[in-house]
Amino acid sequence: MVDQPQTTPADDALWQSIRHEVVERARLEPVLASFFHAAVLSHKSLEDALAYNLAEQLGNSILSPLAIYQVLLDAMQSDRSICERMRRDLTAHMERDPACGQYCLPLLYFKGFHALQVYRVANWLWRHERRSLALFLQSRASEIFAVDIHPAADIAGGIMLDHATGLVIGETAVIGENVSLLHSVTLGGTGAQAGDRHPKIRCGVLIAAGAKVLGNIEVGEGAKIGAGSLVLDSVLPHTTVVGVPARVVGVPGEAEPSRTMDQRINLGCG
Repeated sequence: MVDQPQTTPADDALWQSIRHEVVERARLEPVLASFFHAAVLSHKSLEDALAYNLAEQLGNSILSPLAIYQVLLDAMQSDRSICERMRRDLTAHMERDPACGQYCLPLLYFKGFHALQVYRVANWLWRHERRSLALFLQSRASEIFAVDIHPAADIAGGIMLDHATGLVIGETAVIGENVSLLHSVTLGGTGAQAGDRHPKIRCGVLIAAGAKVLGNIEVGEGAKIGAGSLVLDSVLPHTTVVGVPARVVGVPGEAEPSRTMDQRINLGCG
């Protein structure tokens, strides 16, 4: 059995908050009491609860939930940055998503959060030359969550994948700190060429629903990409682009649009 991640629950304010939230939810909805116990209250740490919830969804006849649970815990035990980034992702939902009033909601229900955490473990496997298992987890996450993130992509912390259905992130994509992406966003290539071929998304960027960012281009820090846009050229920092193909229409009204989630187009100067 894999050792538990070295978290001290009594000193873990986030984990204690989640437990308190779930106790109250179990009181208000007794029909789900057994689910809340299995998913949260029976576990000793946030990492353990997350591993259990993901494994229960990903397990199948090829690889059991228990085997996946052990792989997830092994990754989190071996690389504490996975846990640190996961906690920042969780906090990002609480800070940016008006539909998220409690920390327990992403842990229990949000498939964008779930898919991102599966990627984080798959990325660890990829970097440790366990690529068949990494690709297996990518495939299962795509099937279960309708989110396809290549395990070789480079994704920092504080990321929110809002709704997330249909989101695709390619092999050589890079996503910096505190980025928000909505459903049906694609960070893709432009052809069949190999090598470095996917976008580089810098810190604080907001990419709205349905936007397609294609090729080895850079979206600068604090930029905003409007819904449904097709971005084929690099985007300067702190600019707003929209359209097919995308063009500059102004500047965001904030330094990090990803945090405010304001998807209105700020024409001219913000």
